[in-house]
Amino acid sequence: MHALAFSETDYSGQRVALLTQHGKETPLREILDRSLGCKLEHISEYDTDQLGTFTRDIARAGNQLEAARIKARIGMALSGLSLGIASEGSFGPDPFAYMLPYNLELLIWIDDRLDIEVVATASGVTNFSHQIVTDWQAAKSFAESAGFPEHYLIVRPGNEQHPEFRKGLSNWDSLRDAVNWALASSAEHQAFIETDMRAFANPTRMQNIRCAAEALMQKLQSQCPACGAPGFAKSGVVRGLPCEDCGQPTEEAKADIHSCVRCEHQTLISRAQAFAMAGSCDYCNP
Repeated sequence: MHALAFSETDYSGQRVALLTQHGKETPLREILDRSLGCKLEHISEYDTDQLGTFTRDIARAGNQLEAARIKARIGMALSGLSLGIASEGSFGPDPFAYMLPYNLELLIWIDDRLDIEVVATASGVTNFSHQIVTDWQAAKSFAESAGFPEHYLIVRPGNEQHPEFRKGLSNWDSLRDAVNWALASSAEHQAFIETDMRAFANPTRMQNIRCAAEALMQKLQSQCPACGAPGFAKSGVVRGLPCEDCGQPTEEAKADIHSCVRCEHQTLISRAQAFAMAGSCDYCNP
C-alpha cells in the first residue's frame, strides 16, 4: 500500500460531520477543532433518539461501536462529507470495583478518503444510579446525592418499566412536581427516580467525552511509519513477562503492539518492566 502524502493526512480546514442532539459538539470542538484545525459541522436534521434512548423506550441499534458508526454514517450522508465523527456512551458497574457506577465513552472517526476508522475511548466514574421513593424527602436525598440540579433527573410512576416519564428535570420545582405526579399515578404510591445520562444533562459524562476526544486527537496525530496514515496506536499486548524468581513466562504483558488502521504494519514496543513479580507466576504461586 502506497505511502500517503502530507496533504492527504492533514485535517486542517477539513469539514467533519458530527451528528448529535445532546450538546456533544461543545467538548469535541474544544479539543479537535483546536488541535487538528478541522471544522466540526453540527448535523441536527436527524433524531438520534431513534437509534436508542437511555430511558429504554427505544433499544440501542447494535453494540456501542456499531451504534456510533451508524450515527457517523448518517451524519456523513446528510452532509455529503467524507469525514465523520460520532460518540456513544455506555453505563454499568465498574469492571474492577463492581459496586461503583462506570461510564465508557467511545468516539469513532471515519475518513472515507483514506478508507479508515479510528476509535478512541475513555472511562471513569459516573453518577449513574436510580432509586424507588415513596415521599418527597427520599426523592430530595437521592437528588442531592446524584448532583442535582447540575445533573438532570428522570422520574416515572411505580418502577423502571412504566411507559410514562418526565425527563430533563433541572430545577427543584420541576422535580417536586414530577415526583408528586409519579406518586399520585402509581398504585403503590411510589416513584422511580433516575439520573438523566444524556450528555448535555450530565456534566460528569461530558467530562468523559472530553477525555475521549483527547485520546482520539492523540491517535489522529500519530502516523503509521510505513504508510503515513493517522491512527497508529496501541492495539494489543504480548504477554509472557518472565517471573523474577523462576524466569518462566507469566500472563503479565512484556510488550505493546502498535498497529496501523490502514495497512498491516505493526510495531512491538517493549515495556520498561523486565520481570513480573513472583506473586503473578502460576509456577511459583499456583
